[in-house]
Amino acid sequence: MEVVFSSQILTAFIIALVVSLVLGPLVIPLLRRLKFGQSIRNDGPSRHLSKAGTPTMGGVIFIISSIASGLVVGWGDRDALLVLGALLGFGLIGFIDDYIKVALKRSLGLRAREKLLGQFLLAAMLVVLTVTVLDRGTAIAVPFSKIVSGHYLILDWGPWFYLVFSATLIVGMANAVNFTDGLDGLAAGVTTVSALTFVLVGLLSGKSGVALAMAALAGGCIGFLFYNRYPARVFMGDTGSLALGGALGAASLITGSELLLLVIGGVFVLEVASVILQVFSFQVFGRRIFRMSPLHHHFELGGWSEVRVVRTFWIVAILFAVVGMAGFR
Repeated sequence: MEVVFSSQILTAFIIALVVSLVLGPLVIPLLRRLKFGQSIRNDGPSRHLSKAGTPTMGGVIFIISSIASGLVVGWGDRDALLVLGALLGFGLIGFIDDYIKVALKRSLGLRAREKLLGQFLLAAMLVVLTVTVLDRGTAIAVPFSKIVSGHYLILDWGPWFYLVFSATLIVGMANAVNFTDGLDGLAAGVTTVSALTFVLVGLLSGKSGVALAMAALAGGCIGFLFYNRYPARVFMGDTGSLALGGALGAASLITGSELLLLVIGGVFVLEVASVILQVFSFQVFGRRIFRMSPLHHHFELGGWSEVRVVRTFWIVAILFAVVGMAGFR
């Protein structure tokens, strides 16, 4: 399969990277002046208590840089606009949640049902637009099916199944990235790997708009990492984590790689799975599987430094990306 790499994709990456780097010194002091500081839960690892007060809601840095880059380079491409719309829409939900927590001092932010309702409504709208406006169809490709059975397996169980499945996938990925955002540079680094992988998926799928939007997102995340790496000067908050998951979910829809997202974003899947297993085991058997969930805290409490955990998870993310591309149809 021939891959045509457009210079626009590299331009989108560079613009987002530069804008993100420039925004950091402007946004971080502003968040500090507004007293948008992160509160740290007492039941987390004790070493995290020193991070209290670090500016949060910093996800606006890569959201703004990614959208600015995508619009400058890919204005008019419907695929790119939909991915960037998902980034902005889920980022807005996260922003409202963060604002309630840090500005209005309501520790839990949006109620769970309010947050999920907003996410599902937005995800459903994205699915409908993808199927109708982009003429995506409702077929779902099964990764690795040719390796197992010798031919490609395509599932098409109708529009209602696809709507429920895809909306759940997007919401699940948004919250999985949110669970992953617990260590300095972890979520942004893993997302960078996933976004760069979807640049290739977009090109192989003939969806250059997706490739362009993912390149912008990757550039924005790398610029953000300059300020978010250990010791972090800013956190992305729900503003950033929900936006990242929503954008990745939208990219998987448009490229017809919904199930492949679960492989490429394998670190996110492991993180949310560790939470589900931990809760299930404690509720049913009265014992915990992990020292603490999400999974990254398990390794922290096992004696790993924060930097070691983050770098290890980045490497695992790269391995998942390689495996995912091996199963790409």
